[in-house]
Amino acid sequence: MGWANAARARAALLDGGTGVVWDGTAAPEQLARIYRRRLRLTRRTGQETAGLEHALDRLAGHRLPVRLGQVTSADGGWTYLLFLSQDARTLLACTGVRGRG
Repeated sequence: MGWANAARARAALLDGGTGVVWDGTAAPEQLARIYRRRLRLTRRTGQETAGLEHALDRLAGHRLPVRLGQVTSADGGWTYLLFLSQDARTLLACTGVRGRG
């Protein structure tokens, strides 16, 4: 999946979506544990995701604290989670989940 989700998140912002980067950071292994559970849940419920496995692989190889951001498309159809470097200057991974509705 590569960086396709990052391009989709950017397009969602340019199309009137909303975005936020939260204060604070978390350990990559803590985030990987949380999002592994979410991956299992989305598979069980059939909710469409994009790039979540790739994001987990990227987190597994990262050793420094990670900051989170989120972009939601204007129609609410997709929400993208951004995994960022501690200073929020570098995108480590981006995953998308289709909204329920």
